[in-house]
Amino acid sequence: MEVSKSKLEINISKAKNGNQSAFRFLLNTFWADVFNFQLKRTQSENDAEDITIQTFSKAFDKIDTYNNKYVFKTWLITISKNVHIDLIRKKNISIAADTSKEQEEQAYLVVDENPTPEDKIITEQNLAKLLRDIKQLKPKYQEVIQLRYFQELSYKEISDQINEPMNNVKVKLLRAKKLLAEIIKKS
Repeated sequence: MEVSKSKLEINISKAKNGNQSAFRFLLNTFWADVFNFQLKRTQSENDAEDITIQTFSKAFDKIDTYNNKYVFKTWLITISKNVHIDLIRKKNISIAADTSKEQEEQAYLVVDENPTPEDKIITEQNLAKLLRDIKQLKPKYQEVIQLRYFQELSYKEISDQINEPMNNVKVKLLRAKKLLAEIIKKS
């Protein structure tokens, strides 16, 4: 997806200030680049997806350290490469991170409580049809949608339940909502 430099700079600046739509824009713009980079490295769609989720989680948490002298996509790919290296070192390709209180308090609020366009599309659907559409998602996305929207758990409760950092939960929810909205639009 080709994006003008000025639009990208504006969204990076907004993301540094915690703007929800800017995070969503960056995730949607660069998801495929990071995912495809990891797919070539790991040869596994699931591992590539997990690493991509963790990459965006770390990038959003550390967005204030991004220096605009460098290409944003290159910065993301570097983070992704380091995430992959760390996982190889641990010899455990599951997502794991320190969820200390201090880190949790400093975590960027990637997702806010205001309904997004994807939320609106999702809520307008007939429940039975919506459940069929949700079943088309990968299990990890089904799980976060189920926990958030049907069990109405907080991000912290979801994080505890699936044993993943809260930022990973937020990125998974952003991605799951985008994919679900695309499924709904197609049908």
